[in-house]
Amino acid sequence: MGKLSVVATPIGNLEDITLRALRTLKECDAVLCEDTRVTKKLLSHYDIHTPTRAFHAHSGKGLYEKIATELEAGAHFALVTDAGTPAISDPGAYLVEIVRRDSPTTVIEAIPGASSVSAALSIAGVPSDSYTFLGFLPHKKGRKTTLDMLVQLDGTVVMFESPHRIKKLIDEIAVRTPDRTVTLCRELTKKFEEVRSGTAAELALLVGTDIPTRGEFVVVLSP
Repeated sequence: MGKLSVVATPIGNLEDITLRALRTLKECDAVLCEDTRVTKKLLSHYDIHTPTRAFHAHSGKGLYEKIATELEAGAHFALVTDAGTPAISDPGAYLVEIVRRDSPTTVIEAIPGASSVSAALSIAGVPSDSYTFLGFLPHKKGRKTTLDMLVQLDGTVVMFESPHRIKKLIDEIAVRTPDRTVTLCRELTKKFEEVRSGTAAELALLVGTDIPTRGEFVVVLSP
């Protein structure tokens, strides 16, 4: 019986990993990685020598099916992403779907741990009993429609943004709802972690000047 372990890894600080995750990464046959260079740094830090294999958004359908076939034959793979929990805004979700379809005997288990979404919500000071998670917004097609929709949502909204688009995103939100409170979480768990909260209009003046456009961002819109 094969096993696919979906393993959460640190989002920045390498200490943010569970004992169960470390044991799984040691015991599995191979680690399926978004970027083998990133994962090898983590494995090396914990003196883990398990082989790594590239698996990412541009992997062809044939690789998905090959993995499922190997699992059906009894392999044990750990699936990781560069940071956080796999299959959350990540192609790992499609792999899980393929494995469930093509390898019905495979055990699929969650090895929970770090998540930038839950980390951001825990320090944003906003209601989190119900929230909408949007991942990364569309870059071009559908972006305006998505932005118009999200500012109409009544509850908390969480999304990701990259450093070279964060200024554009905050400006777009400020145009639509200048008085809505926004919390920017930058470089969570890392050395230069920064959390700033204010109205969309206030933050639009600060991003790119007082708030550096470096690192990965989690953006939280208050209700």
